[in-house]
Amino acid sequence: MNFVQMKNHWQARLSTKRFGVIDEQIQPKSIDTDAIRTNFHVDYDRVVFSRAFRRLGRKTQVHPFARSDHTHNRLTHSVEVASVGRSLGNAVGAKLQDAHLLPDGYSPSNIGTIVQVACLAHDLGNPAFGHTGEAALREWFANPKHEIYLENLNEIQRQDICTYEGNAHSLRTVLRLEMYQNQGGMRLSCASIGALLKYPWASNNPHAKGKKFNIYQSEMPLIRHIAAELQLPELATDHWARHPLSYLMEAADDICYALLDLEDAVELGLIDIADFQDILGNIDGVAKLTNISNIEQRCGAMRGTAIGQAIQGISHAFMLHHDELLMGKFTHKDLLAVCDESIKNTLKEAKNLAANKIFRHDSKLATEIAAFGCLGSILDLLIPAVFAHHQNQQISTKHALALDLIGFDKSAKNSLYQDYMSVLDFIGGLTDNTAARLARDISGVSMV
Repeated sequence: MNFVQMKNHWQARLSTKRFGVIDEQIQPKSIDTDAIRTNFHVDYDRVVFSRAFRRLGRKTQVHPFARSDHTHNRLTHSVEVASVGRSLGNAVGAKLQDAHLLPDGYSPSNIGTIVQVACLAHDLGNPAFGHTGEAALREWFANPKHEIYLENLNEIQRQDICTYEGNAHSLRTVLRLEMYQNQGGMRLSCASIGALLKYPWASNNPHAKGKKFNIYQSEMPLIRHIAAELQLPELATDHWARHPLSYLMEAADDICYALLDLEDAVELGLIDIADFQDILGNIDGVAKLTNISNIEQRCGAMRGTAIGQAIQGISHAFMLHHDELLMGKFTHKDLLAVCDESIKNTLKEAKNLAANKIFRHDSKLATEIAAFGCLGSILDLLIPAVFAHHQNQQISTKHALALDLIGFDKSAKNSLYQDYMSVLDFIGGLTDNTAARLARDISGVSMV
């Protein structure tokens, strides 16, 4: 494949086209931009000013209701991932430009902004209490006594409802829930949506068995248009190859949660500074920082150096595998798998340490167990209420009040699947604080 062909492929992958949904018809939508505020800056602004983004400030990253003011939440995590993603994108953009692969009219900073936008949006759909919250929602639907509520759904609808997936709900938030609600959502550029698609398949795809996915059936029609515009290779029906820039978004997330989770753990006293130093010791330039006396400053300096080295290593790995990434033929798990050994091993060891000493630490367990009862009690109220509404019978006062609680439109002619998804939208939008408070309120415990 020659340079002209590769540039043409990049031209498609970097499409600035936007889609809206008007009267259930998918249509291109135009906006005003200029040299100062590009299409991708518009995308950035739309994510940052969304309510879903602000709510991340009260959602768990690793430590629910952490008492330290310095511990990461989903908002600070997303901002830091976006910063690393922008640097990765800028580095790759410069390399693409040097190799004469960047299409005319695009700059290296455009690549950086696209990745930055995807990073900012990648956790918008995470529920209260993080991955524990996801597990709580899934386990409620897996309970045999709740099977009655699923009987009128087809198989793929059941898969969607029973498998709350933060990645898919992030995409749903962007494409449906924010800004132009049910009319294309934020209407981000196709390039930014492509970079957000880490798992470009649906819940019923074999790749999703016990794993992750990015697309609910409710968003599939719009994604088909976006994938066609980006010219993503279709590997099977409704299953596409990943956008090359999604690998940079993924790498930025991996870098941040591997290294910053450990920094939080030192702050909270869950691991010792010596553990942190042992993990990062093989990164060039880190060892000389161990003589900094202030522990917080030492951690920050070591972490910053490690992130800088990782950005260099991953951008280099991207270009080494450029053709495979561009054409959807990259067969490795992620870019870290083909990165420099010191970077790859450091991040692997950091994740292992977090899994062994942080994620199941005694300080977290009681709160995470409580998340099951908290979210379960909310589902106990809302799903039976929606189900009763669809039975076309007189519903109880309690169920009527439950529907009013979530602003349910009783006159709308939605399917059961659509209304269940709206319940998951409501619950997915709750912060840790509001979920805990709502569970107390509906139980009567908080009544005086």
